[in-house]
Amino acid sequence: MATSLAPIELPDWAWERAEVRQALRGRDIGAVFRHAQQYAGVSQSKIATAIGMTQARVNEIINGRREVSRLDVYERIADGLNMPDDARHLLGLAASREKRSGGAAFDLAAFPEVVRVYAAQASAGEEIQQQARDAQELDVLAVRGLGLIGLNDSLLRACLPREQGGRGLRVRVLLLDPESAALTQRAAEIGESTESLASGVQLAEARLRELADTCDVQVYRYGMLPTWRVIRTDSTMFVGAFDAGWEGHESATYKVMETPHGPLYRGFRRMFEAVIDGAERTV
Repeated sequence: MATSLAPIELPDWAWERAEVRQALRGRDIGAVFRHAQQYAGVSQSKIATAIGMTQARVNEIINGRREVSRLDVYERIADGLNMPDDARHLLGLAASREKRSGGAAFDLAAFPEVVRVYAAQASAGEEIQQQARDAQELDVLAVRGLGLIGLNDSLLRACLPREQGGRGLRVRVLLLDPESAALTQRAAEIGESTESLASGVQLAEARLRELADTCDVQVYRYGMLPTWRVIRTDSTMFVGAFDAGWEGHESATYKVMETPHGPLYRGFRRMFEAVIDGAERTV
């Protein structure tokens, strides 16, 4: 692997261009590299040296023959291109080399529980299904849940027992209360009518009720504005985010594994239980 030299410097205005921001938001690293070539006048070899990667690998990424999915590689790319903090945030990273007390650089390698980053739920779909097929516990925190578990062709539905007496599986699903102010706000954020979003939640509840004969299914309504989208299969979580302008399946998805000292898995698990405690069970 090449030895890292000084980072590449793009003009400040380059990070503000719509096409660059779109590439960052979509984690299209090939496009990011092409923009670096365009706006900084650098070669593939220079990019490779700056980010600690081979020139052949950079070429594969630029030409769409390889994707970047590991968080530590995203970090090396951000550092090597000297991304400003707002660009790093679009890529799903923390601000540049945030400091611990004492001034030491924050080391992501110290927290190996984040084992993979997917550009969106679709990229993680096969792995989520594989985990769900073998799980004894399945937790879902969603808004309406139709694309995850509410319909016959949804991501998780095919992974659930289909016959009475199938494998023991506990399913807990948290859905946004269709009568809450938070649902009205969320509908406005994604450009949908309150009635349509509420109907989707109610349909998901009805379809989940059908699973009662094949597994232990519990459905709850929560009333806070949704922030995190969580799928937990035993000791593995897939975490995305809800924000204004995009739906949960469009978010980057982080695969988080339970580790002895990692805070993310524990924190999201604790959050899920807290939301359950304050929710109303409907199924």
